[in-house]
Amino acid sequence: MTIRLRGHHLLCLLTYVGKGYSTAFVANYDRLAQRLSGGEPVELVAGPDDICAPLLAPACEAPHCLNDSVIARDSAALEDISETLGRPLAVGDRLKLDSATLASLRAAFRVGRIRRACVDCQWHSLCTGVAISGYAGVRVNII
Repeated sequence: MTIRLRGHHLLCLLTYVGKGYSTAFVANYDRLAQRLSGGEPVELVAGPDDICAPLLAPACEAPHCLNDSVIARDSAALEDISETLGRPLAVGDRLKLDSATLASLRAAFRVGRIRRACVDCQWHSLCTGVAISGYAGVRVNII
């Protein structure tokens, strides 16, 4: 199978430590983190992805994942990540995350090179703390 991810979620997975918008969101993200850690490939998508799924449930009102600001985050993240990885990334591309790629992205994230998409994000301070800690407790780890 393939995990569908929007651009900025490539950044979010770097610091994911089990916190999220709701219990359902965290449970879903934990399952995806396990799959990513197992080496499952990623397909880049436009708009809501597999991480967003619990926010799109009928009971959720006005999910932020449809906002223009989030779409702009996706674009900024893909640009920054493309530069860091030395190859262009675009919607429709498939990507296999490995330990070297994660280490490279985490190093760039820690020093702020790939954080344009994080400006004004409500999770900014949490993610900064995770990066400063050396990524202690992150749930996506590929060996």
